[in-house]
Amino acid sequence: FHLLGNLIRFHAFPGETGDHCAIIEMVTAPGGGAPPNHHAGEDENFFILEGRFSFMLNGETFEAGPGEFVKIPDGALHAFTCISEAPGRFLQINAPGHAHEMFFTEAGDVLPDDTRDVPAPDGPPDLPRIMALSEKAGLTVVVPEGAPG
Repeated sequence: FHLLGNLIRFHAFPGETGDHCAIIEMVTAPGGGAPPNHHAGEDENFFILEGRFSFMLNGETFEAGPGEFVKIPDGALHAFTCISEAPGRFLQINAPGHAHEMFFTEAGDVLPDDTRDVPAPDGPPDLPRIMALSEKAGLTVVVPEGAPG
């Protein structure tokens, strides 16, 4: 799946792990990532494989690179951006993962299984659709103050 500059590949869906987690490999284009969001009922964990990322967690900003682990506790406000010149890559483990499965599979563009590179955007994202699907999945995207409606 492709969404907001991220190539999203599920290695295991929650139904394949006894409903314990989703295991995702994500490749993120420079400048791509996830806007500030939070979700109840799901821990989110990142293990950085390549590149550097800027993370925001509850208002604090920090960087993480290869071999580093970042834990996002259930309900915490967070965001990430790839700050490398080349795409970054990480494993993401969401527990139990149902909200992320629903959101990524419904909001993301389906790509062939052998896709390895983040596709160039074919226009601006459909933000009203993304916001509606995030709400449906139980994810809350925090729109910056003063952002256009």
